[in-house]
Amino acid sequence: MVIPARYGSTRLPGKPLQPIAGRMLLERVAALAIAAARQLGDAEVLVATDDERILAVARGLGLEAVMTASEISSGSGRALAALKATGRSAGLVVNLQGDAPFTAPEHIVEIVQTARASTADVTTPVVQLDWARLDALIAHKQTTPASGTTCIRDGAGRAVWFSKAVLPFMRKPAELRAAGPLSPVLQHIGLYCYRTPALEAFEAAPQSAYEQLEGLEQLRLIELGLDIRAVIVKPARITMSGVDSPADVERAERLIGELGDPFVDWRR
Repeated sequence: MVIPARYGSTRLPGKPLQPIAGRMLLERVAALAIAAARQLGDAEVLVATDDERILAVARGLGLEAVMTASEISSGSGRALAALKATGRSAGLVVNLQGDAPFTAPEHIVEIVQTARASTADVTTPVVQLDWARLDALIAHKQTTPASGTTCIRDGAGRAVWFSKAVLPFMRKPAELRAAGPLSPVLQHIGLYCYRTPALEAFEAAPQSAYEQLEGLEQLRLIELGLDIRAVIVKPARITMSGVDSPADVERAERLIGELGDPFVDWRR
């Protein structure tokens, strides 16, 4: 599994080295990656960066790390470049979000296990929202419309579509709410396990039409006709999208203070 760790960030330069409650963002993501790798038993963790400072810090933490070109714009592209830089031939490549310190290791394990047991080109996790979480997502979108991505999947678990809109539209929401605690809305978690040929096909293709419209790179996968399995997982203990700004750092630290710190030091 690869952790893309790019130095440049408009709102939070040097983001991977940003401390959050006493632990660098990179350190936090590495800890959850290593926890997942240990559960899987035969997975490796690799940091892919474009900056010598991050490279030095990663290696100082005891992590394997490689340099990749600064012009690579996507995490998936950096993951593929890292794989090539090491000369590895991996059947499956997990692209972790380098700015998501609360990703549940169990989510990584579940998408890898699904990939191993299926012929899917890509596996990715989704959470079926209860009504309270759905209401919170809708409220958040009033001020930040591009926050949160939803997913539609078919009966076999294949992703049909992803959107920044809340899908599906519900004509009779009151009846649905009375029927049970879970809404029909699946929220996507930006974590992917690729078969290497699928990752190569994704990177070789130009941005697709709907990808550009919604700003969602996973729509390129759908427009390429790839088989994406959306795996329903339980919500993480701490739920938060990526750390992209000083305000996000403050929110992450507040959540840690309220809910406890999930960080587990793998070096002990």
